[in-house]
Amino acid sequence: MPGETGASKPIDLLIYGPRKEVIDQGFPAGYVLHKCERADDLEKLSDEARGRIRGIAVTGLVPTGAAMLARFPKLEIVASFGVGYDHVDSAWAAQHGVIVTNTPDVLTEEVADTALGLLIATLREFIRADKYVRAGRWQTQDYPLSTGSLRDRKVGMVGMGRIGQAIARRLDASLVPVVYHSRKPAPGVAYKHYPNLIEMAKEVDTLVVITPGGPTTAKLINAEVLDALGPRGVVINVARGSVIDEAALIEALKSGKILAAGLDVFAAEPTVPEELRAMDNVVLLPHIGSASVVTRNAMNQLVVDNLKAWFSGRPPLTPVAETPVKGR
Repeated sequence: MPGETGASKPIDLLIYGPRKEVIDQGFPAGYVLHKCERADDLEKLSDEARGRIRGIAVTGLVPTGAAMLARFPKLEIVASFGVGYDHVDSAWAAQHGVIVTNTPDVLTEEVADTALGLLIATLREFIRADKYVRAGRWQTQDYPLSTGSLRDRKVGMVGMGRIGQAIARRLDASLVPVVYHSRKPAPGVAYKHYPNLIEMAKEVDTLVVITPGGPTTAKLINAEVLDALGPRGVVINVARGSVIDEAALIEALKSGKILAAGLDVFAAEPTVPEELRAMDNVVLLPHIGSASVVTRNAMNQLVVDNLKAWFSGRPPLTPVAETPVKGR
């Protein structure tokens, strides 16, 4: 029975993905941990071991689809690291009575800090200016005035969940007007809502993308959106690389259809297209939105706490919407 525990009955868990010390060391006696860093490692698990596993900690963006999950007949819960969980087949989990959890809230402010820092660095050309100083060029000529500025901007948020609202608060403090696009208006949010993304793009000059990944948002920011944004346009993506049509973005940057971009995520990361790496009007980060020691430790601990709560007979702390917990 899901959640059943007993002193004489160990609880088998699979730790799937990159090794994380907080997760590896987070479970007391009574738990048996099976560790697989990559999909290929799953083949090393015996049928007998797979048959005992009741919970999975997914520690990174490793593919956790239906075929993989179906290999564990006693699976009850999948605790995924990160607020985004499009790499986990939550639809399959819901159909088979398996709970999926993620790690929201504990990373909200860190990612919002990253988004605002990336926006300012992109507009004010901080990375290019740093290279200018390091090359010794400031000794002979002042750095030219930056084309971009936060002072004359209107930001359109693509997504207005927890992190989107935290980014918007920072923009409020910076006296920057904010509007947003989402499938439906966010409860309690006073910013103007645009149900149509193209219409919002026409009205702003900056897009900050912080919407979930997955099939429903794949290539949401496409050539038509970038055309509507216009030649002063700036795109900041701290969501998923899949949300932007990367080829369309490259073409818009090369042709001058938009001004610049700041990207923390990419379509096939860690591979980043050479065209983007060669551009001076693009700031590139290696998916570090939440990547501080304090925040990653909190995220790792939430993975552990979700599993421990479930196997102690309590509801998990942060189940995703597709797999609500009932009757516990």
